[in-house]
Amino acid sequence: MPQIAQIAETYSSQIFWLLLTFGFVFFVIGLGMVPKVQGTADARDAKISGDLDAAKAAFARADEAEADYRVRDAQSRAAAQAMLVQAKAQAAKASETRLAAADAEVAAKIAAAEARIKAASDAALAEIETVAADAARDMVARIAGVQASDDAARNAVKAALAHG
Repeated sequence: MPQIAQIAETYSSQIFWLLLTFGFVFFVIGLGMVPKVQGTADARDAKISGDLDAAKAAFARADEAEADYRVRDAQSRAAAQAMLVQAKAQAAKASETRLAAADAEVAAKIAAAEARIKAASDAALAEIETVAADAARDMVARIAGVQASDDAARNAVKAALAHG
């Protein structure tokens, strides 16, 4: 068998080239390229981790900004409510002042009108007494034929008006 004999002759040479090829691959790829690839992967992982940390920090800042905004918004709303209450109170006070002034003016007009009515009523009553006294004196003169004095006629009319 010539193939077996040939294998034995080339066996040592094949092992040598096999070891040389595996050695070359180990040193070039294993020791040269793998650390570079691993370094790139580690750098990528570090960048991703840094980006995630930066995103978490940005979310935290955004949450803080939103909380600050909500606090400022609540304070602004409270200030606006206080201003609204104050404006309502001032408007109510101004309205009360105008209403009191209008009430005083109306009361003065009513008092003046009542005084005019009383004066007119007193004048009318005096006129009625005068006319009634004249009418009573004329009736006494026609019926009894006696002339009554003005004072007696006025006293009689006043007594009749007082007793109804």
